[in-house]
Amino acid sequence: MKYKVAPSILSADFTQLGNQIREIEEAGAEYLHFDVMDGMFVPNISFGIPVMKSIRSATGQVMDAHLMVQDPIRYVDAFKEAGADLITVHFEACPDVRACLEKIKEAGIKAGLSICPATPVEVVKEYLDIVDMILVMSVVPGAGGQAFIPESLDRIKEVREMIAQSGREIDIQVDGGIKVSNAKDVLDAGANILVAGSAIFKGDLAKNTKDFLEIMKDYE
Repeated sequence: MKYKVAPSILSADFTQLGNQIREIEEAGAEYLHFDVMDGMFVPNISFGIPVMKSIRSATGQVMDAHLMVQDPIRYVDAFKEAGADLITVHFEACPDVRACLEKIKEAGIKAGLSICPATPVEVVKEYLDIVDMILVMSVVPGAGGQAFIPESLDRIKEVREMIAQSGREIDIQVDGGIKVSNAKDVLDAGANILVAGSAIFKGDLAKNTKDFLEIMKDYE
């Protein structure tokens, strides 16, 4: 299993976005996380397809699109064309979860399925045959800077056990309140991709990125 940090540009300084992306990539961040919000599934609005498209040619990182939008199947093709390598949709936002995941796979990219803190983890079980990643939200989606919900650790463990029983190799990504101080607990629970926003983009970006990767070395 490969361990990655996925810096979320929701916390970036957009006046310095190109420089900051370059800095975290040079420091070893292989993923770039896009928290896309539509003002419907979650109350806030963030950014979308034009931002990803403008960044695609500037980086070799995995473009990790987390669609916090209602009925995300409508946007799969557009995000694929904008450069997404991975599209994650929310169980709670899809009228037909399997149809949406199948559309992502048919587009030739990786498919992720996310669950909110209040959603029972058991709902992901029937989709383990098709997903490449499960995203366990460790905050209520919709805003950056929230505190990690401690109960998320048990939820991560449950998902990892279900994946083990499935016999497939599926990533577990965790998003919300991730810091260097709790990264080890999250990795111990079974996650292998950590989304970090302010923990990366506040202060020394290169050092912050390397601090996460240093912790992950013990798990490779």
